[in-house]
Amino acid sequence: MKTRQRTKYPGVYYREAARIGGCGLEKVYYIVLKKDGKYLEEKAGRQFVDDMTPAKAARIRADRIENKRKSPKENRELIRQLKEDEANRWTVTKLWAEYKIHNTRVKSIATDDSRFQLHIEPGLGEREPKDICPLDVDRLRVKLLKKRAPGTVKNVLELLRRIINFGTKKHLCQGLSFVIEMPKANNIKTEDLSSEELTRLMEVLDSEIRNDGHIIAACVMKMVLCTGMRRSEMFRLKWRDIDFFRGFIFLRDPKGGVDQKIPLNNSAKKILENLRQTGSDFVFPGRDGKQRSDIKRAVNRIKKEAGLPDDFRALHGLRHVYASMLASSGRVDMYTLQKLLTHKSPQMTQRYAHLRDDRLQQAAELAGDIIDGVINDKDATTALPFEKQKL
Repeated sequence: MKTRQRTKYPGVYYREAARIGGCGLEKVYYIVLKKDGKYLEEKAGRQFVDDMTPAKAARIRADRIENKRKSPKENRELIRQLKEDEANRWTVTKLWAEYKIHNTRVKSIATDDSRFQLHIEPGLGEREPKDICPLDVDRLRVKLLKKRAPGTVKNVLELLRRIINFGTKKHLCQGLSFVIEMPKANNIKTEDLSSEELTRLMEVLDSEIRNDGHIIAACVMKMVLCTGMRRSEMFRLKWRDIDFFRGFIFLRDPKGGVDQKIPLNNSAKKILENLRQTGSDFVFPGRDGKQRSDIKRAVNRIKKEAGLPDDFRALHGLRHVYASMLASSGRVDMYTLQKLLTHKSPQMTQRYAHLRDDRLQQAAELAGDIIDGVINDKDATTALPFEKQKL
């Protein structure tokens, strides 16, 4: 680089250097100024790359003298500080990424991730929890309620609350200054089948097995009716999890997270003993003997052939039927039913309590009928002598 050359502007000079991105030379402008008793020399810019001229360099010098512009070094430090602040800024999106790292075994993580990307990230993803106000959450709630069911909205808001609670617990961020209000959602749906519908279903299931139809689908549906097992528990079930001798089925890694065991009744035992084994570890294997992930098409076809209601869920609905039959029998208490269904809390099982109450009501009505009969018989016996007197 050549020695510096003066310009007509005080404190502005240039040196010639190889042109960047082209042939030949270009001027590189510098400014000289005095700040805090010290002389400073700073680069203003290049002739072609920065479109710099002596006049522009002079304006930059004036701004620097009047403290209207930072030096290149100060700008670099500011950019570095901004990047550092951004790296330490725990936004909702960054908290969610950290949450997933710490909760890889949570079964609903894929569903939660979809909810986050669809509903939370677009509006609140780049915000820090401390910067979220009640109005932000209200807008999200109102927007979702226009197109989503209250239960879905509640799940989304609960996920947002869970993410922020995780961040505050790990001391990564400040929490919200308010409580997120959840919409009231009555999404407890108890499904049942009439005796006629259940009979038709059993006929179709037997036909599938007898005629070599979709045997696995038919056996899965029968097993749900006999045991109340969840679909995911069926798909994960391995032959080693079945104790034919002691009469138990071991549920590995169920929905509640803790391994459970449920009784293997004779009906379920018969289904399993007659099931053709393929060499797979899984009782109801999928393709190539691996764990099955879906059976929706087959069970929905069976449901349609049996003439079941369109809104009846082919597998989860049968779990409700299992629970409803036991509750309606009047011979199974709610605690026992809770254990058979592997519910973590009795609240989930309480949805079937009204069925037991119906049976109790019928018993109470029967008692009333018996008492009425006794009273009527007594009245008739008492009235008889008077009738004879009249005769």
